[in-house]
Amino acid sequence: MDKMDNGGITHKADSQNKLNMDIKATVLQKEVGLVSGICLIVGTMIGSGIFISPKAVLEKTGAVGPCLCLWAACGVLSTLGALCYAELGTMIIKSGGEYPYLMECFGPICAYLYSWTTILILKPSSLAILALSCGEYASSPFYPGCTPPVIVSKCLAAVTILFLTVVNCLSVKLSSFVQNFFTAAKLLIIVIIVVAGIVMLAKGNTQNLQNAFEGGPTSFGAIGLAFYNGLWAYDGWHQLNFITEELKDPYRNLPLAIVIGIPLVSVCYVMVNIAYFSVMTPTELLQSSAVAVTFGNRVLYPLSWVVPLFVVFSTFGAANGSCFTAGRLTYVAGREGHMVKILSYISPKYYTPAPALIFNALLGIFYIIPADINSLINYFSFAQWAFYGLTALSLIVMRFTKKTLHRPVKVPIVIPAVVVVVSCYLVLAPIIEKPDLEYLYCTVFIVGGLITYFPFVYCNFSWTRRIMTPLTMHLQLLMEVVPPEKTE
Repeated sequence: MDKMDNGGITHKADSQNKLNMDIKATVLQKEVGLVSGICLIVGTMIGSGIFISPKAVLEKTGAVGPCLCLWAACGVLSTLGALCYAELGTMIIKSGGEYPYLMECFGPICAYLYSWTTILILKPSSLAILALSCGEYASSPFYPGCTPPVIVSKCLAAVTILFLTVVNCLSVKLSSFVQNFFTAAKLLIIVIIVVAGIVMLAKGNTQNLQNAFEGGPTSFGAIGLAFYNGLWAYDGWHQLNFITEELKDPYRNLPLAIVIGIPLVSVCYVMVNIAYFSVMTPTELLQSSAVAVTFGNRVLYPLSWVVPLFVVFSTFGAANGSCFTAGRLTYVAGREGHMVKILSYISPKYYTPAPALIFNALLGIFYIIPADINSLINYFSFAQWAFYGLTALSLIVMRFTKKTLHRPVKVPIVIPAVVVVVSCYLVLAPIIEKPDLEYLYCTVFIVGGLITYFPFVYCNFSWTRRIMTPLTMHLQLLMEVVPPEKTE
């Protein structure tokens, strides 16, 4: 009898232990591995730019040689910046991109202004641009010989954002699968374009690569604007730092994904541009509205239809990556009290930051409505590089002020110094070259964040709590979300 009782107690204890192992803490789970991390970097960096408008870089550089050199230089600069972020990301294991690093080094005001600008402008407008590109190319086969109606493209863009938001709210694994699949698809079309270009060069079509440096740029500002256009295509190199808390073994996978992903994209970009010049003169490339489609019509016919199809895949995958990471920044800012608390809540069923993802989607759909949001993102690009520079500067400052922090990855201090100098150049060059009032408006908007910071964050007046507490409760019940558990 005693033996049977002991056996029953043991069995019951084993069952209880298994149940405890199955119950997860109500926090974002570590479900992103090395392959998914690489795909997030590559898939977010390669959007529509390399397929649609690499002509912007050629237009500013003025010649084939400087154009190719600038694409390579942008890759080197992105790699240097990402190496800085690798040290920061393994030193401060927190999601949210630049936000926790600026918070740790410069304090809450700087971090708040970053989150204010990025959450309200940069992230949702970038998502809107990607979704619009996806909608335009998805609808173009139904309107042969003409441009699809704007309303159709915008409706498809809105559907794209809603669909991706649902996917990201339901499962991190499902979102990672979508990212991996569409990253593989865009790498496939890049391989097709590069191989076709090599074949054309082997046939002797090298005339556009001869005397490649005649007519290069002479203006200080023109080079800065050319870098802007090139770095816009490379933007996304820091995306993995937005999800550091969800990375498996971040000390290994964060720097490894960066070292593999960004050089891969750099090689792809340079090789694709060489392929374009194997069949198009610089003038023809500048006159093309969609360079990859023109290339496909000349080289891949009768299979040229695959190019616009894969452009849709590429923009869709990049939009998914943007949606995924933007939600994490909003979630972290809400958790730190810099956004409303409901944005820091997560689904206890799916372990995803659903309110933050929905908020980003609503802003993205809102930015689809205006006629031209490209000018918006162009004018705010200087702000993005200001924050990149501040983040690199924070790495230098914390070498002296936070000496005790564990640094599994430690880059030579000259690397963040170079990133700071280049960031200052990229912030100032376009303003000096073309001092539009829009830059002033952007600066006023960024600094204007202090108007909301002091009453709602710093002072935290009681009347704001009286308004937000019942609102938060109702939204929590509506979306079935809960505050994250504290695991530290």
